Amino acid sequence: MSSPSTGLDAPAVFLPLGRDGAAERFLATRLAGGPWSVEACHGGPPSALLGRAVERFEGGEGMFVSRMTVELLRPVPVAELTLTTRLVRPGKKVQLVEATLAAGDKDVARATALRIRRAAVPLPALPPDPAPPIAGWEGLAADQDGQGEFQRGFHTHAVEHRFAAGSWDLVGPAIDWMRLRVPLVLGEETSSLVRTMAFSDFGNGISGVLRGTHTYVNPDLTVVRYREAEGEWISLDAVSRFSEHGSGMAESLLRDGRGVVGRAVQCLILEVR
Repeated sequence: MSSPSTGLDAPAVFLPLGRDGAAERFLATRLAGGPWSVEACHGGPPSALLGRAVERFEGGEGMFVSRMTVELLRPVPVAELTLTTRLVRPGKKVQLVEATLAAGDKDVARATALRIRRAAVPLPALPPDPAPPIAGWEGLAADQDGQGEFQRGFHTHAVEHRFAAGSWDLVGPAIDWMRLRVPLVLGEETSSLVRTMAFSDFGNGISGVLRGTHTYVNPDLTVVRYREAEGEWISLDAVSRFSEHGSGMAESLLRDGRGVVGRAVQCLILEVR
């Protein structure tokens, strides 16, 4: 049997390579690639792979990942990667789990996740979420790739985009419904947390108000959720803000077809092109 393709026609974003002791090994395919270089990953795939690790860590079936912060320490190569996970703070109700992604002998990304115990807690009748400003993905046209100047990869071939407001070619706030076209890891079902982490890194990319004149790269990503996103479609209602001292923030409200799921925030490094 021939090996799976690692190009843009790959069957998954990452191919599993097995374990080396407590560590897992993966090969990033071109579907993990970002817009700036064919050799570096988009921020979404490493964030999603780290999310997969922290929710699968021992005892994860009884815990809910409520908050997760990813530090993108350096460009994550489209290459073989090693993933390790450890418990930082044990507890029956609250835990901290850390996952680290390495390329060779260098750590390239790290995540700390807050896990809260799952329990049946009776609630009174609660008011519904306010209606979103724009309807869901049904009836919206799939984006036809308006990113002609950039490299192809995760953002163009692994993710389907349907903009309810804004687009790649327009500056300013945007609402983008997304779904994965392929699994994150070959042979595995992609979980709700993994999809949420994969999409949350798009906030600054879809809402940049300085597109064309500046770069605004995010060295981190923080996602806070109060429930699991339902279904394969998740939207980002994103806005970016910048300061004159060279930093910024992208903030995205996360929704599924039922309503609000959580929020994502990215710190931004602002530079003139």
